[in-house]
Amino acid sequence: MKKFLLVCAVFAAGFLFSNSAKAQAPKIGYFDEQSALVLFPGINKIDTLINSYRLDSLQEEYKYTVADFQRRDSIFKKDSATMPAKAREMATREIMQLRYKLVNWQQYQQQMEEAKYEQLLQPYKQKIYEAVQAVAAEQKYTLLLKAESISPYLQPPLLDNVTIRVAMKLKLPLPKEYEDAWKAAGGTIGGAAPAKPAAKPKG
Repeated sequence: MKKFLLVCAVFAAGFLFSNSAKAQAPKIGYFDEQSALVLFPGINKIDTLINSYRLDSLQEEYKYTVADFQRRDSIFKKDSATMPAKAREMATREIMQLRYKLVNWQQYQQQMEEAKYEQLLQPYKQKIYEAVQAVAAEQKYTLLLKAESISPYLQPPLLDNVTIRVAMKLKLPLPKEYEDAWKAAGGTIGGAAPAKPAAKPKG
């Protein structure tokens, strides 16, 4: 009898878990940040700003660093013999830091440009983040995948393409082929359902 009750309990638990898993099945969307970013009008100006930053800021910093290194190195060679040990140690460390920065300038410049690029992108990314949160709440998505993580052998539903939904929420211009494909899949441009025709008055 006890064995029978145990089997029934296990069966019931399995049944409840199965129903619960079905009830909690996530709604999955997919999103591509880069595809959303390129839709912003004027975002190409960031490349111009990066070029200006490279010429006006980084090149000037390089020139200043070279001059500073030469000045400190010249003073050190002239006065190091009479410097107190602590001052000589500090001067040596500062010169080595400047030398390291100049030797590795290309890497430093690349890091600075990437940081500047991210800084300039941040306002756009913030808008995208807020739109993604809104779309996920409206459409009840519980899981968002990166578009590049989806196998090329699979074709997920176009209406679960959150990139397009985000673009429409932000009122970004979509390529015509995207709009046509979205409409063909049953989607509506602008996120609103088409208005129903008004009922004709009787009589």
